[in-house]
Amino acid sequence: MTSSSPQPNVSPRLQHLTPILIVDAVEPCLAFWVTRLGFVAENQVPGADGRLVFASVKNGDIEVMYQTRDSVLAERPEAALELSGHSTALFITTEDLDAAERAVQGAPIVKARHTTFYGSVEIYVKEPGGNTVGFAQFTSA
Repeated sequence: MTSSSPQPNVSPRLQHLTPILIVDAVEPCLAFWVTRLGFVAENQVPGADGRLVFASVKNGDIEVMYQTRDSVLAERPEAALELSGHSTALFITTEDLDAAERAVQGAPIVKARHTTFYGSVEIYVKEPGGNTVGFAQFTSA
């Protein structure tokens, strides 16, 4: 059995997922979350030139980490192919979609506000790192 083969009856107790998004520049991504959505910037790591190579933002149980493409490649040059063509979308639920939509006003719209077949109203935008961020409010039954 290889390490990638599933092992029967093994279920790790996973606790938390925090995405690390690879971007060209960290600073505009932090500003998106902090100024628009009230997140707090944490764990800021500057590079030799003073620009951030890594940082995270957090608001309650939601945390997003960013690392620059250049810093990944400096550590692992073989990652160049791995980093090409990636697309990431974050899905965040909210009790007030109107407030979330106002907060991200001016960000490029990926998918305008719409109602889904599974009972939510959603909007998707691009954050400055090029990743898609979706906000969803589930309607009461």
